[in-house]
Amino acid sequence: MAEKYIKVTQVKSELGHVGRNRGTIRALGLDRIGDTNLLPDNPAVRGMVRQVNFLVSVDELTGAEAATAATAVATKKAQKAKKPAKVKKAKVTK
Repeated sequence: MAEKYIKVTQVKSELGHVGRNRGTIRALGLDRIGDTNLLPDNPAVRGMVRQVNFLVSVDELTGAEAATAATAVATKKAQKAKKPAKVKKAKVTK
């Protein structure tokens, strides 16, 4: 059985809202108005969307759209895994 996905788009600014809502928007992977993210359709994500439903719009992906979304998410995860970790340079003191 194929995994279901939802497309979450930020439609309003989180400025002026409590920090909890701003954090939830960031956790959904949204940065600014118009940003869209493909997320798995599970209870955790649905709960986050419900908390900020006045700031986002949600589209359920079905059939071929869901298969394309699964490929896109897998590609995104693979690219993220390839990124080298940032290494902080040590300060030299004399």
